[in-house]
Amino acid sequence: MPYTHSVTLDKSRCRGCTNCIKHCPTEAIRVRDGKAFILQERCIDCGECIRICPYHAKIAVTDSLDMLSNFEYKVALPAPTFYSQFKNHSINKILDALRAIGFDDVFEVAAAAEIVSHYTAEMLKSGRIKKPVISSACPAVVRLIQIRFPSLLDNILKLESPMEVAARIAKKLASKKTGLNQKDIGVFFISPCAAKVTSVKNPLGISKSYVDGVFSMQDIYSKILDVIDHVSGSYQRLSGDIGVGWAISGGEAYGTGAENCIFVDGIQNCIKALEEIELGRMDDIDFFEGLACTGGCVGGPLAVENCFIAKNRIKKLSRANKPTQISQELLELINFDEITLDKEIEKKDVMKLDSDFSEALRKMENIERIYRELPGLDCGACGAPNCRALAEDIVMGHADEVDCIFKLRERVSELAKKVLDLSVKLPPVIKGREEDMK
Repeated sequence: MPYTHSVTLDKSRCRGCTNCIKHCPTEAIRVRDGKAFILQERCIDCGECIRICPYHAKIAVTDSLDMLSNFEYKVALPAPTFYSQFKNHSINKILDALRAIGFDDVFEVAAAAEIVSHYTAEMLKSGRIKKPVISSACPAVVRLIQIRFPSLLDNILKLESPMEVAARIAKKLASKKTGLNQKDIGVFFISPCAAKVTSVKNPLGISKSYVDGVFSMQDIYSKILDVIDHVSGSYQRLSGDIGVGWAISGGEAYGTGAENCIFVDGIQNCIKALEEIELGRMDDIDFFEGLACTGGCVGGPLAVENCFIAKNRIKKLSRANKPTQISQELLELINFDEITLDKEIEKKDVMKLDSDFSEALRKMENIERIYRELPGLDCGACGAPNCRALAEDIVMGHADEVDCIFKLRERVSELAKKVLDLSVKLPPVIKGREEDMK
């Protein structure tokens, strides 16, 4: 099955600037012939290029709302971040509004997050898992580990994300309520990020995703605004402060109840923290929560509200008179074995130079040689993020040495000197005649 990415490039908008190549955490973008292009095997769908592109040439492809017509019964799965997008509206009203725009029912991903928090806490207490345990909730961070930190794959928490847990429960409850077969029930995640879209198309650690489609939070937001003032808000939420708090950095760590944990947001900060873990400098930490977006999921590229305003709203909502302990009602919806990952998360050899070891070694030596000859300024004018990446591209046949503007200038200077030297030379016949005339 081909790997499907959510983050894509609209070439008609691309101006060939180098903003995106400088900010991509996995060096997945190049600029060639005045247009950017994405190296699919390196992309982790973190959405950094979407945020940074001044021309909006990077976009996240999500599912169409037309998918709702493919199912007899439709269930919305709002991410906890969704609640923070609306000013002065209760969670109950937001859930009610989702039913008013075409969904038959709603199941909160925040409620599923509380289930994941509960089982994570149990696993941490058991002491039978490798520490520091790394959260599996952010698919961009998990894919980052696959590409850049494969030695840490065994540290990843072997539990499904709240989105997947919510999808499983939603199908169960809807089938019981309606008598319909689960294949006739569509469950749709309302996402603040592109990475979740990709994780549904290409599941991580599970054989298949139970989510039938992923809608952009921006698309659903506008529809909710049209109806939210006209709904009663009678729908009763299941989630408490733990589940709602998952929308911001530290929410998951708080939910585990573990004191010896750290939480990091922003993909570049996650990289720095993972480097420390890889070097063994965080062996005394029990749990690591890493989220690719600034502030947590509230900073997702598909969210509408400013992430700092949204973060403040989440803090208020999570304190809104709800118990801090997960209810027995939620725990009875699904058991531990059902949400345990059933597939190994494997490393992705995107940095592999060649399948033949001796050839790979030869290419590595060439990369080092070329890199030493480059200026080392990492200016990005060549269309690669840095001189090292250009050296790799040259060896792999994707670029030429004269793509470096400094190397090009050297080559032009050499050619100019040769032309100058040739220009003063005369053909032997003419040279002989000139000597006779003297």
